[in-house]
Formats: sequence, C-alpha cells, structure tokens
Amino acid sequence: MKHALAALFFLPLMALAQQPSPSPALSPTRMPLWRCDLPGGTYEVAIHSIISVSTHEYIVDGVARVTEMNIDTPGNMAVRFYYLEPLVPSSPVGIGQSTIDKVQELAEEAAGRVSPGQQPPWEKVIKSYPTTTHAHTVEYRLDSLDQLNSLFQSADQAFRLNQNTEIKLP
Repeated sequence: MKHALAALFFLPLMALAQQPSPSPALSPTRMPLWRCDLPGGTYEVAIHSIISVSTHEYIVDGVARVTEMNIDTPGNMAVRFYYLEPLVPSSPVGIGQSTIDKVQELAEEAAGRVSPGQQPPWEKVIKSYPTTTHAHTVEYRLDSLDQLNSLFQSADQAFRLNQNTEIKLP
C-alpha cells in the first residue's frame, strides 16, 4: 500500500520532468553580432568569432587601386569588402589631363549605353569559376571609399566593445 501511494505521488512529478521544457525565444542580444546589409547581400558574424578587422590598399595589374577590409574568423570562409578605383594615368607630354579625363568619361558613358539600366561590369564583384567561386570567399564591392570606411569603423567598434552592431548601406 505504501508503494502504491508513493507511486501515485511521484508519477505526476516524473511525467512533468520528462516533458521538454520550452526553449527560450531567440533574442538578438543573446549573442553579440555584427550585421552588414548591402545591396549585394547581407553578412553577419558572431563578434566572439572575430579575430581581427583590417584594411589595406594595393594596386592590381597597374590599372586599379583596391582598398580592402577583411574580417578574420576561425572558420574557413573569408569575407572581403572592397572599393575599386581606376588608376588615373599621369598625362604624357603633349596630352593634357583634361583629355585623359574626357577619354575616361566617354568610355564610362559608352559602357552605360551598352547595358542601360544595369550596373556596369566594373562595379560588380568579379569571380572566375571555379578558382574564386570555390575559394571560400564572400566578397562585397562598395561604391565609395566613404562606405568602406564606415563599414570598418562599425566592425571595429563592434569588435572592440563586444556589442551588437548593425549597419545598412544604400
């Protein structure tokens, strides 16, 4: 009889213990994230995974200057944000800089006529299949150096202060 009474008392408690507890609702503040919304997509990273945030500048094939920001994480996916600008050649003897500028302006105008309403090809991220598409790299091309600097300041602040940060570029 004692066992029967004990079973009646403990069975409901055991049943409650076996029921799964409801999982807490996810909150954007549970894990500090850095989120960046860009026209080309969204990048989001847990701040505790950021090892470094860096910028650097380099010249590509003598024709373009690249200013690049990288966020390093322990994962196998690299992220790069960059601004690309053509190198302006110095004017040779006998040709004025205004002539060089006019030729460049006409080339850009002609490219706009070839693909009206579309983003010119040099304003997009360029990948070569399979070399760069399988290189575990996410890349975002920005419209201005100011945008790149804003991203760097945002990522650097999130990294240093370990706080949720979101930035949205037009």
